[in-house]
Amino acid sequence: MLSKLYAKWMYSWETALTTRDTNRIVRPLEWGFDWLEDFSPLARAANPHLSDTPVAEDFARMTAVNRDIVARADQFFGYETPTDFRLERRHPQLYPTNVRPETLEEDAELKRQAETGEIEEADFLRFTSPIRTRYPENDIVNARWYPAHPDKQREARSKGHPVKPKQAMIVMPQWNADAFSHNALCTLFNSFGISCLRLSKPYHDVRRPAELERSDYAVSSNVGRTTEACRQAVVDIRSCIDWLESQGYEHFGVLGTSLGSCYAFIAAAFDQRLQVCAFNHASTWFGDVVWAGQSTRHIRAAFEQAGLTQDQVREIFSIVSPMSYMERFAQSSSPATPKRVLVVHATYDLTFPLKYSLDVLTNFDALKIDYVSKVLPCGHYTTGETPYKYLDGWYLGSFIYKSFKQLAQTKTATALESHATAKAR
Repeated sequence: MLSKLYAKWMYSWETALTTRDTNRIVRPLEWGFDWLEDFSPLARAANPHLSDTPVAEDFARMTAVNRDIVARADQFFGYETPTDFRLERRHPQLYPTNVRPETLEEDAELKRQAETGEIEEADFLRFTSPIRTRYPENDIVNARWYPAHPDKQREARSKGHPVKPKQAMIVMPQWNADAFSHNALCTLFNSFGISCLRLSKPYHDVRRPAELERSDYAVSSNVGRTTEACRQAVVDIRSCIDWLESQGYEHFGVLGTSLGSCYAFIAAAFDQRLQVCAFNHASTWFGDVVWAGQSTRHIRAAFEQAGLTQDQVREIFSIVSPMSYMERFAQSSSPATPKRVLVVHATYDLTFPLKYSLDVLTNFDALKIDYVSKVLPCGHYTTGETPYKYLDGWYLGSFIYKSFKQLAQTKTATALESHATAKAR
């Protein structure tokens, strides 16, 4: 009885949080072939609409594009390392994605404090994304830089103790996150001696085009643009690792929440350097979440108006679905460079419905992927509420602390073994 009452209360709270924003817009279906024509010849093909069912023709064409790109995903998520990395120093701003009075007041207060110098400036890594869109502001990558304090390393070196390798996390918050979301996690990881890049996803905060109130172009009823946003996010993550390597970092991890976990998973599948992976709310098929999740009901409405079904929406988003790269993710973890994986899901999640999160674990088991599973007794949005945010932070923080500690110990043991072998010779 108590469990049923708790579930009813949780679902009610979760629904209230997912429906409080009034600026979600139902936009009509756009196939967005023009966003993918630079890569897939099938997206460039003529589509004369000779039959009486153009939606059916476009659906068939988009599924063919998906098959083509997934088969050549190495190239699709490939890139050339940017050459214009730089650190910019400026006052942090909120970049809200809702129009609730309390949020707008917080935004105004932060702007006032910046003008009067009441808040400190922060460092941001900026560079031009290797994947270009038609929005110049979106193409300049933005990642707030949280370097771990170097005093501990200097102290260890001065005492002749082994110096821990430089380690860093790339943190990607949820869809429509403001620019302060997940910053507390970065400061937590700093206390472990781990540096962090808090990466703004495509079309988010400072990268958001002026025409938008929300980060709608990251996930929308424009299929090609949504796909290209994922491509850009994955490449941006990998580019951040390149910069970190140039700064002497040796161990790398990625933490993604919700949409960020989708981007993080695909990046980790294509980049062996990402050895510590924390997926905070995860699912298998992108299209299933779009169709079944409360947060994307306005996008589902567009697909329903066009006559598409859930199965069809799942197909047209294959490129951006973790399920398409499960085997590759499993293969990217080797005995020499094993991945340490955490998956967090919520029992009462109405945005990433529970059955899809459990499907992630089923596939991990089938592929013999070594992982840690943690369960939150809340929903998707309520994860950010007290007390659940502290439980989630504990799961994420303790896992990342232990994982990087293990990496450092393995490196030290390997170095000592090599030294002993060389000395014996």
